[in-house]
Amino acid sequence: MKTLVGGVIAAILGVVGIVAWFPQFLVVLAGTIPAMLLLGGALAIYLGVDELKDTWKEAETPVSDPAPSEDVEKYKKEIDELKEEIETLKKDE
Repeated sequence: MKTLVGGVIAAILGVVGIVAWFPQFLVVLAGTIPAMLLLGGALAIYLGVDELKDTWKEAETPVSDPAPSEDVEKYKKEIDELKEEIETLKKDE
């Protein structure tokens, strides 16, 4: 409840302050907007360059060859053996 009352009081004082010092508010706003645009643009440029570097690294990295067929066959055989073992264990229950 105290937070609500404090928020209402702060909002009222803010509106009164903007109305009372509107020309000064516009001066501050006129100085702040270009600075925020400059900082936002710099951040966007930095992130764009970083993303380009990541894509260049991915393009330079050679893609590894798929797993040899011997390993694939070995794993398929192991899976089949495990399936058979599971079936035998189900029948024993």
